Parts: sequence; C-alpha cells; structure tokens
Amino acid sequence: MELIRIENGRKHYMLEKAQVPALEGINLVINPGERVCLMGPSGSGKSTLLNIIGCVDTLSAGRIVIAGSEAGGLRDAALSEFRNRTVGFVFQTFNLIPVLSVFENVEYPLLLQRVPRSERASRVGDLLERVGLKDFHQRSPERLSGGQRQRVAIARALVTRPRLVIADEPTAALDHATGTTIMELMVEMNRSADSALVFATHDPAVARYAARLLTMADGRIVQDREAA
Repeated sequence: MELIRIENGRKHYMLEKAQVPALEGINLVINPGERVCLMGPSGSGKSTLLNIIGCVDTLSAGRIVIAGSEAGGLRDAALSEFRNRTVGFVFQTFNLIPVLSVFENVEYPLLLQRVPRSERASRVGDLLERVGLKDFHQRSPERLSGGQRQRVAIARALVTRPRLVIADEPTAALDHATGTTIMELMVEMNRSADSALVFATHDPAVARYAARLLTMADGRIVQDREAA
C-alpha cells in the first residue's frame, strides 16, 4: 500500500494582494520504506513540498492522502494528532528545547501521545544508545556539538515510530565529516525501521544517500528517477 499520494497538488501564497505560486501540478506517490531526495535551487518548492507532505502546511488545491487518510480534510486538532503519530521531523536547525535534557527532548513527543512512563524510558534509552548518546542523556543541548544535537533530533523524530521521516537540509549546519555520519545513521535507521525517508538538499554528496531523486524547478517536479 502506498504511503503518500498527491494528485495535482497546488500551493499559492498571498503577497501584497498578489497570488504567488509555490507548487504547481504536483503528482507524487511515495511507498513505505523509500528514501527520496528533493533537489533543486532555492525557491524551487522543496521546503514547501516537505511541509505539505509533513502536514505542516496544506494545499491550496488538489488532494493529498497519507497512510490512507485524506490529510487535506482534517481539522487543526486532528491534523496535529495525525502528524504527531505519523510523521517525524529532522530540522537543519535542530529545534531542540534548551531547558530540557537530551532524554527529555527525545521523550517529549511520547508525552504528547500519553505513552506510559516505562515504555517512554525504554524507547528513549534504546534510541539514545543507537545514535551513540547513551552517556549524554542528562546533558543539556547547549553542551552538545552540532553533530550530537542532530543525533538527538534524529532520535526525537524516530521515537514515535513514525511511518514517515522528513528532513529539510539535515546536514546544512554540519561539517562534511559530521554530515556524512548523520546521513549514514539516517539511512541505517530508515532500513531498520522501514519508515519512508524524504529529505531535501542542495548537496549532491548528500543526495547520493537516496534511492530516488526528485528534481524541482519553479514549483514543479521536473525529473523523477532512481538514484545511480
């Protein structure tokens, strides 16, 4: 069963009473377990499409179905609940909560899901071990390196066992060696969890971690091909 289907998706924004197109005529299917990379210049629509797929934003026209649910028809509260249970986000700026410890940052999505304490502890501990931060669970994000913060963000994205993981320029704030480590970790966890991974990048070295490449320009998908 397909995980994501977008049919004739369009997104327009209003700028000083003028309608500005961000996405035009998007038709896309993504299956469970796929690794898909969005490439294209700034302003091509990559981040907008990620936001639509992740239910952070909604289409102006067209249809989107995620995990069998018509995402476009959900109200705000239902959409938030659906997003929390179905999608994990990895942001280039990490978006960690500075007043919470590493453990608490990863645990937070499970609190929103009202997962019992013992299961929360088990899931968070397991993921921190897998991302190599088992001994840092009480440390604050401000005392971590950029690569370590990104590992926390990955653990937080995966702790709810989402069917879809979205990453917008996940290595942009990292040096090359750390970025390589982060992408290898994301691919490894994509394979072991069988969750689809959809990420955007400008960097061809990062794009090589995908199995499928979508090239965007002017709000459209102009090429959809298997990675070499």
